[in-house]
Amino acid sequence: MHNRHTSRHGRPNPREEFARHHPGRGRGRGRGGPRARRGDVRAAVLALLAERPMHGYEMIKEVEERTSGAWTPSAGSIYPTLQMLEEADLIRGEESDGKRRFSLTEAGVAEQQASAGEETPWDAVRAGADPESIRLRDAVVKLNHTFGQVFHAGDDDQQRRVRELLDETRRKVYSILSEEG
Repeated sequence: MHNRHTSRHGRPNPREEFARHHPGRGRGRGRGGPRARRGDVRAAVLALLAERPMHGYEMIKEVEERTSGAWTPSAGSIYPTLQMLEEADLIRGEESDGKRRFSLTEAGVAEQQASAGEETPWDAVRAGADPESIRLRDAVVKLNHTFGQVFHAGDDDQQRRVRELLDETRRKVYSILSEEG
């Protein structure tokens, strides 16, 4: 019998199994946390461009930085929003140094001025995020970047010592989680 947790060959669907055993890591969750509504992306783009012209990737990184990693909009949300705003004549894109930089049009400036004083999209995201969760996520991201260095520059002995440290750290994390809270 085929169900949603098995493949058509009767074996567990790895993606579904992973999602079941890792809450919050399955469907409906983008990189960097819960998905923001399209309106949030639109508001973020307009707010950023009110400060200075930017290209799409720059906007993604800026939002990620301003939310301390709680929200990293995907290219799949930023670029369609840029196209929609350009078609609505709220922004204009111009080629510069091989990149397409966007800036507000007069209509875009007027819309931004009308929403002046409202909470920015990144402040709204940060207000709902647990600060300790943000710090923990940041620490994990930084640690993950170090693994590239271990594989790239570490000799066999250094890699062995890092593996032993990780094994010990994993045991300590489970020990913390088993404590009465």
